[in-house]
Parts: sequence; C-alpha cells; structure tokens
Amino acid sequence: EVHVVESGGGLVQTGGSLKLSCDVSEITEEEPRIGWFRQAPGNERMGVACIDTTDNKTKYEDSAKDRFTISRDNAKNTIYLQISDLKPEDTAVYYCAVDRRIISWCLWAGAKYGMDYWGEGIQVTVSS
Repeated sequence: EVHVVESGGGLVQTGGSLKLSCDVSEITEEEPRIGWFRQAPGNERMGVACIDTTDNKTKYEDSAKDRFTISRDNAKNTIYLQISDLKPEDTAVYYCAVDRRIISWCLWAGAKYGMDYWGEGIQVTVSS
C-alpha cells in the first residue's frame, strides 16, 4: 500500500507564494501518476496538476497553468506544488493522490471517480 502525506500548507497573504509537498512512501511503475487536487468550501474536489513519473510529463487544469507548478524530487519521492501570486479563491484543502491510470484520468476524472491512494489533505488559507 502506498502512503501519501501532504505538508506545507497554512495561512498566507494575497500575493504571496507557497510550496506544498507530497511525500509518497514509494513511487512505482505500477502507480506512477501523482496529482494535486483541491476542494474549496462548498465546491467539489477538482484536479489542479498531475505528473507522470515515468517521463515527468505534466498536465495542468487550465486556470492553474499560470501560477501553479508541479515538480518532483526523485531522491526524496516527493512531489511539490508551487503556487505563486496567491489569491483568496485559492483557499481550499489541497490533496495529493497516486494512481495507476493515465495522466488524463488523474487530472480530469480522478477527483470525481477516484485515485488509488489519497493523502488526508492540507489546508491553505489566503487572506485578503
């Protein structure tokens, strides 16, 4: 079983930046797609960015392309989500998840239909 733990959240001011970390117990060829998701109050969970660890290709939700960057530290089995120019609407619980299916599933279907392994989530609050 793969264990996923998010860290790095907290309270930040509008315009600031934040780097979230997702520590994965193991990254394997069987479970190589890793994504970041978020769920704002009153909204459904949605995909933000995903990475395919077999080739490090990435995909982003359209609204996330300008300010969000997903990256990987191979040595640490850690996936990062860098968020710049934070806005109050970025306030949400951010989740990391691991899956065996294609990267498009991760970004477009994973939040609604499931990923194989989820972290517990971490709160990010952006003050105005």
